[in-house]
Amino acid sequence: MDGYSNVADRLPVAKIPTLAPHFGSPIMGSGNKETQAVPIIGLDKYDADGEPVAAEPLGPAGSFAATQPPRLVQLIAAELGITSYSSILNWELELFDSQPADVVGLDKELLSAGRIDDKLCSWAALLGLLLADDAADDGTIRLAAFFDDEEIGSLLRQGARGNFLPLTLERIVEALSTTTSPTVPFGPGLLGRTYAASFLVSADVTHAAHPNFPGAYEPAHAPRLNVGVALKADGNGSTTTDAASAAVVRRAAELSGSAVQVFMARNDSRGGGTVGPMLSAALGCRAADAGLPQLSMHSIRATTGALDPGLGVKFFRGFYENWEKVDKEWQP
Repeated sequence: MDGYSNVADRLPVAKIPTLAPHFGSPIMGSGNKETQAVPIIGLDKYDADGEPVAAEPLGPAGSFAATQPPRLVQLIAAELGITSYSSILNWELELFDSQPADVVGLDKELLSAGRIDDKLCSWAALLGLLLADDAADDGTIRLAAFFDDEEIGSLLRQGARGNFLPLTLERIVEALSTTTSPTVPFGPGLLGRTYAASFLVSADVTHAAHPNFPGAYEPAHAPRLNVGVALKADGNGSTTTDAASAAVVRRAAELSGSAVQVFMARNDSRGGGTVGPMLSAALGCRAADAGLPQLSMHSIRATTGALDPGLGVKFFRGFYENWEKVDKEWQP
């Protein structure tokens, strides 16, 4: 696990080495995250007698910089043009794989990269929104929302379980009801009808069929790479797809020429959850979970199809453009 600073020569500055398998601990997954996954950013200095030499802290006692490794403070300060170390109040640092993404395979059919989950669907949804054609008679609001902290429960201000999306939608409805439809009073009734008439696509990557572990999948519900987005269904409610919402997604995809696959975990395993249930529950809107497939989910480097990012853009663009038409087809 490597990390590097944002310097011109892309210098890696940290490494978490694992213990060699000869010591009986072949993987980091069984190690202690507090004591055995500490990044190494250099070596201690020793004097002629073999005693460690303590580094002089940077900044006065009680300052944030004085509590941090001096060389790390110097590096970050230099990159940001900070001359007074005591002016650094705090920071948030993360390690990530310093190797760039690359195409893989004899025919360059695969894409190997870090942090695909879930920048893959986020990027596709954003590009789909930006590329979607506007029609003069469009009567819907197109929106893409992105959240942090999904892997740790989403119950933070910037997480999907917070009230950011409902409040944003409420402000949009209020603004439109007073400017474009002043005869329609704003209130809980109008907001509730808006939510009920809306549709949410909860976009998160899903599991691609793994050729080395075919027994881990339902044979008919194992998405392939370079085919297209997969609907995610789960009888235990960890996703929000149901029969009606699946039909809506399939119809919108059909109109844009996008293929739709299905992933459903075996009954004797769990497939992971998404923010779909918490968002659809908070809004009361129709919803489906759909995402691009990948291998090695939650590893430091995941693998998806080289065509899948573009197929995702095509799907989301088509959904934005065709949702209103599909919704009218469902009206009596």
